[in-house]
Amino acid sequence: MATSSPHVAQFSHRRVPAVLELLKPVTWFPPMWALVCGFVSAGGTGHLPWQVILAAILLVGPLVCGTSQAVNDWFDRHVDAINEPGRPIPSGRLPGRLGLYIAIGWTAVSLLLALELGRWIAAVTGAALVLAWAYSAPPLRLKRNGWIGNAACALCYEGLPWITASALVVGTLPDWRILAVALLYSAGAHGIMTLNDFKSTQGDWLTGVGSLPVRMGAMSAAILACFAMAAAQVGVIATLCVLGRYGYAAAVGVLLVAQLVLMDRFLEHPVARALWFSAYGVLLYVLGMLVTAFALRPGV
Repeated sequence: MATSSPHVAQFSHRRVPAVLELLKPVTWFPPMWALVCGFVSAGGTGHLPWQVILAAILLVGPLVCGTSQAVNDWFDRHVDAINEPGRPIPSGRLPGRLGLYIAIGWTAVSLLLALELGRWIAAVTGAALVLAWAYSAPPLRLKRNGWIGNAACALCYEGLPWITASALVVGTLPDWRILAVALLYSAGAHGIMTLNDFKSTQGDWLTGVGSLPVRMGAMSAAILACFAMAAAQVGVIATLCVLGRYGYAAAVGVLLVAQLVLMDRFLEHPVARALWFSAYGVLLYVLGMLVTAFALRPGV
């Protein structure tokens, strides 16, 4: 009877959980949610085979988003050694260059699957992967500038998955309404990315990463994050009013008012309450995305 090599068994029991931790499944939700919004806004997935829908979900979540997490953890391993030394790479659970090889392999698999889904999907996916590498990897390492880095990250998390789904439904790039809303929610997500930076301020400061909390201070960065989220939603509400979707615009407005109440409390103690606001304020933000997606459906 054949037996497993001890090295294979060791990889199976120790590396696989570390690889999954590296790819951070919890981060897959935002792009997958944006993908759902894209499907809804373009009229639904009724004519798409289930295999295509599943492939799109795998593409934006485990693959492209997972790639971005692996790339970021590899090039941030010295920062994580300060902020979160228990992560797979700085802790040694993914030794040598294994983290880098995973990032490269996941990039290749993402591109191959995107090509199978069509040229527009491949183009959008290619843009997302370029931004993912540019965000973390030298020489660009966009994350050194919180303004540019957060913009790139927000576009990958919100706008590009939304456009990907809509392009799958319509077979080409979606119309201006969907593009405008996807870009507005991406602009608002710049604020969400800033909220995420609060947890790593110490390591960012020590290693020269110019996140907005480091560049501007906690209070100014918190105000900017709130402004970006609110201003984007005002833009969405205005767009829906122009389209005559007044009921949907009102619903997004109610969600925005609720966020403003939470923002007021968040700004009292931005460092202590950044995680709290990321949970509750962002939840209302993404619910507004889905409301907007329903407003954009053909024939509404």
